[in-house]
Amino acid sequence: MKFVTKHLVQTLEVKQSKFIAHLVPYRSYDEVLALLKAQHPKARHFVVAWRYINAYDQIVEHSSDDGEPKGTSGKPTLAVLAGNELINSAVIIVRYFGGTKLGTGGLVRAYSDACNLVVAQGEFLPYVKEQTYEIAALYSDISIIEYKLEQSAIKIKEKSFDETGAVYSLSAEKKQWEEFFCENQRLFACR
Repeated sequence: MKFVTKHLVQTLEVKQSKFIAHLVPYRSYDEVLALLKAQHPKARHFVVAWRYINAYDQIVEHSSDDGEPKGTSGKPTLAVLAGNELINSAVIIVRYFGGTKLGTGGLVRAYSDACNLVVAQGEFLPYVKEQTYEIAALYSDISIIEYKLEQSAIKIKEKSFDETGAVYSLSAEKKQWEEFFCENQRLFACR
C-alpha cells in the first residue's frame, strides 16, 4: 500500500467535456473540495473517491457520483485508487459538461482515464503502520535523547515536563522503535 504526499492535477478532455482530476492526501480532502467548489462555480459535477486507514487498521472507502448516472463516475474512480493500492488518499474530479452526452460506458471510461492520468504522475510513499510509545527522560538526558530520536527518524508527538525531566509521546514503526530501544534504553524509562 502507498499514499500520495502532495496535491496533483491532470486534465482530460473527452468530446468537449473537461475532466480535471485532483489527487490529494486524505487529510486535506475537505479543504481542497471546498476550495475547488469556490474556484469552479460553473462546473457541473464534483465526483469524489477516497480511501483511508482508520484507527482499527481497517480500510474505509467512499465514492460519490455527484449527480452523474449511478455507478458511472464515483465507483470507477474508487476502483482506480484501489487498483493502485492507494490509501490515505482522495481524488476529486471536476467536470465541465461539453454539450455531448457520453453515455454510461463513456462516463466510466472518462472518469477512470482521468483518475489514471493523475495517479500515473504521482510520487508515492509506502504506507508503514506507526505505533505510539511513551518514555520519560531525566533533565540531564533530554538533549541526547532528542538528538538520538532525530537520528532515528522517530517523531515526537508530544512532550511535557515533570519534576524529574521530560515525558515524551513518540510515533514510530515497530522495527524502528525496537532498534532505538535496544541502543538507548539506559537513557530513559518506558511508560
